[in-house]
Amino acid sequence: MQVGRSKVAIVGPGNVGSTFAFALMISGLAREIVLIGRNREQAEGECMDLNHGASFVPPVHIYAAGYEGCKDADVVVITAGARQQVGETRLDLAQRNADIFKTIIPQIVEYEGNAILLVVSNPMDVLTYLTIKLSGFPPQRVIGSGTVLDSSRLRFLISQHCRVDPRNVHAYIIGEHGDNELPVWSHASIGGMLFPQYCPECKLQCDYKTELGENFEEVKNSAYKIIEVKGATYYAVALALVRIVAAILRDENSVLPVSTLIDDYYSINDVCLGIPSVVNRNGVERILKLDLPSAEQEQLRHSAQALKEVIAGIKW
Repeated sequence: MQVGRSKVAIVGPGNVGSTFAFALMISGLAREIVLIGRNREQAEGECMDLNHGASFVPPVHIYAAGYEGCKDADVVVITAGARQQVGETRLDLAQRNADIFKTIIPQIVEYEGNAILLVVSNPMDVLTYLTIKLSGFPPQRVIGSGTVLDSSRLRFLISQHCRVDPRNVHAYIIGEHGDNELPVWSHASIGGMLFPQYCPECKLQCDYKTELGENFEEVKNSAYKIIEVKGATYYAVALALVRIVAAILRDENSVLPVSTLIDDYYSINDVCLGIPSVVNRNGVERILKLDLPSAEQEQLRHSAQALKEVIAGIKW
């Protein structure tokens, strides 16, 4: 896999898929981007719009196709599925999108057996697990977007409160991409200083535990707020996907909290969760075992159990 010859297939050129295609086009990571959708005419329209900006970006071939377009793809990004409605949780979408995936995944596998499959559709962790089972791919080559976006949201809010560059905030959200996710406060830091050390040195002199808790609640509810006012979220998730795809195509060995199949992680097994993992051209190279205090361990087990209950309720 070489960046200069890389191909990315996007299954589902809706708001998220087409915005990701736009961000990927600007990044210069891929020389070939193919949009695959149920509505071929819409996919062709998105490609036309994107191609009209070809003179402003690095060389890239963008076109629409059927599932045969997955052939020779390095990464297949799956954004297809029913949209989350106002007042609906990600987990409420489970059966509807599981039914869609039972049609999509076999068609992808028919044409491409060596790509990395990147699942974005919600409920993402559940559908990542389902994709592993339906595809027959090795688990390390089927990953979900995980809590990469959630962690970015948290870092932004902390940076706003602490008045520092978000790139200097190091904090992860792990577990389910949804209501049962949890922030890893035990490892959160700014400039290498954990918050119990950083905050006494800060001029703001705030109650950081209260402030950080409010930041997390805002992260957890932010998607619902955006959906309520504009119908969907797609800009930030598109950038998160570019970050994940860059780690794969460039063989970066980047640590990202992607959703991956968990085995014996604080007694958690056989479920996909967002956990900091080393990501490269092979997908997930390895999962990092964070040293979590007992309270965070219990929260993570609760998150895993909530997902397992949803998976158990899906009719395959």
